[in-house]
Amino acid sequence: MSTPPPNGSYPPPPAQGYGPPAQGFGPPAEAYQDPAGGQAPYGYGGLPPQSAQPGQQAWQQPAPQAYPQGYQQGWPATDEQGNLRCRFCGSVPAAEATFYGHQGLLIMMRFLSRRGPFCRDCGIATHRAMTANSLLQGWWGLLSSVINPITMLRNLPQRAKINKLPPPMPGGPTTPMNPGRPLFRRPAALGLLIPVLAIGLIVYSVQGSPDYANVGDCVQNKSGAVVAGVEDKNPDVQVISCSDPGAEARVVGKVDGGGSPKEACSKFDDADGYYVKQGSDGYTLCLHFLKP
Repeated sequence: MSTPPPNGSYPPPPAQGYGPPAQGFGPPAEAYQDPAGGQAPYGYGGLPPQSAQPGQQAWQQPAPQAYPQGYQQGWPATDEQGNLRCRFCGSVPAAEATFYGHQGLLIMMRFLSRRGPFCRDCGIATHRAMTANSLLQGWWGLLSSVINPITMLRNLPQRAKINKLPPPMPGGPTTPMNPGRPLFRRPAALGLLIPVLAIGLIVYSVQGSPDYANVGDCVQNKSGAVVAGVEDKNPDVQVISCSDPGAEARVVGKVDGGGSPKEACSKFDDADGYYVKQGSDGYTLCLHFLKP
């Protein structure tokens, strides 16, 4: 346990270590003057004046350097010869181009874009990345399935401008983007199967729908076996090939509109059954059963 100094006094603090910093660190203390001419307190948060009286030293922050819009990295938009620089790596030569992307969100959608100028490598990398994302994310919505291919087609003339550029000259501010693998060698290329499968399902459903059945087509009631003399109130009729073992009946006539199905099919001698669709777009398929 230490004992207090005699007479209850402590030695004075050293000359250095308290108060303003030592000479050579920051501005001299006399530069901090309040408007009344008195000594301003030296501490955190006190801002130095923008100007000083004659004979005094002033401390003023340098104005921030302004760069051309979009070139946040700090290099100018052109080189000494006036050639465009790439917005993303600063290399020359570069060309003006804008690439587009699309995202379908079922009931919503997003329109994406990325503006240049681009050097050849950065342009190819941007086009491939945005197109790959559109291939996976751009189909999910009724309108998006139409807008997405249009969006990707808009990128083709932009890509053509980039393809005309020579490779970036070495010595640029930063390294150009890596273009990566060609688009059709990426997993995202499988996104092309999404519209193909969707179209295939639509075609299959149309071909199998009795709404598009014609005379000579064969049908099957997939809701269950047909019992002679018993009417199926909830049939699930599908058009199938007549060579299919599951074919139950052949369409011998089709009559649009309502009315009695028996009366409608009475004009067809070989009709021994029918399928009726009710409603404003209703019709009657007159059927000849292939199996007893």
